[in-house]
Amino acid sequence: MTTRQLLQLARAHLQGAGVDSARVDADVLLMHCWNKSRTELILLSASTVPEAVQQSFHELILRRCQHEPVAYLTGHKEFWSLDFLVNSSVLIPRPETEHLIETVLRMCPDKLFPWRFCEIGTGSGCIAITLASEFPRAQIVATDISADALVTARINAEIHQLAERISFQQGHLLDALPANEQPFHLIVSNPPYVSAVEMDSLEIDLSFEPRSALTDEADGMSLIREMLESSPRWLYSKGSLIVETGPCGLPPSPLAFANPVTYADLAEKLRGGIYTLKS
Repeated sequence: MTTRQLLQLARAHLQGAGVDSARVDADVLLMHCWNKSRTELILLSASTVPEAVQQSFHELILRRCQHEPVAYLTGHKEFWSLDFLVNSSVLIPRPETEHLIETVLRMCPDKLFPWRFCEIGTGSGCIAITLASEFPRAQIVATDISADALVTARINAEIHQLAERISFQQGHLLDALPANEQPFHLIVSNPPYVSAVEMDSLEIDLSFEPRSALTDEADGMSLIREMLESSPRWLYSKGSLIVETGPCGLPPSPLAFANPVTYADLAEKLRGGIYTLKS
C-alpha cells in the first residue's frame, strides 16, 4: 500500500470514530512509525510503505480510534519549542500553559539574575525545564505527589541537560519541600482545576490522562486555596504565586496577598492569576 492510500484509509477510520483531527493525527502517527518528516511523507506519497511500518501504524490508528491521545501514542509532546517525553503518568503539556511561561518572562525580565523558582505539580517537568532553559542562572525546585511523574520529569531534565539546576521533590504541594529550603521569588503551578462536576462532561481523550492531574474532586479551586495558605512562608518579600486556572476561576486572596492580577490569552479567555505578597 502506498503512503497516500495508507493515509486515506487511516483518516477514514479516524473520522468514522469521531476523531476531529483525523488528517493531522494520521500524518503524525505515520511520521512517528516510519521516522519520516512531513515533507518526506509528501515526497513518498506514491511509494510503498514497508509492511512493518504499516503494521505499527495500524495498531496506533486502532488505539487513536479509541480516543487515546496522540501524545501518549508517540510518547512525545512539544512545549515551548522543546520536546518532552510523556506517558500516562503525566498530564500532556498544552499550548495554553505557555501563557504561564510568558507571564514569568514579563515578571522577571532579567534572564541572567539568579532567580529561585518553585513549580508545584510538575508532571512531565515541562514548566520547570522551560524556565531553566529560559533563565540560565535560575535554581528551580519542582514537586509532585506522583513518583512515576517525577521519574518522567527527571528523564526530561536530563535529556535537556538541565537536571543540575532542578531539584525534584515528592510530596503534596508545598509539603514536599525540605524544611531548610530557601525562599523563592516565584512559585508557579498548573494545578488540577477541573471541578468534579465538570469531569463528567470532558471529551473522551481526557479520560486517558491522570485524573488526579485534572481535578481536585471538589470545586476546582481547593488546591489553589491550599497553596495560597501555605506559600507565604516559602516566598521572598513581594514574591508571587502564579497559577493556571480554568472556567472555575480564581479564589479570593487571603490577607497576606494583594488581589490577584489575572492574565488571559489572545481571545481574552482567562488563563491564570498572579497573587503577590503585600510585603
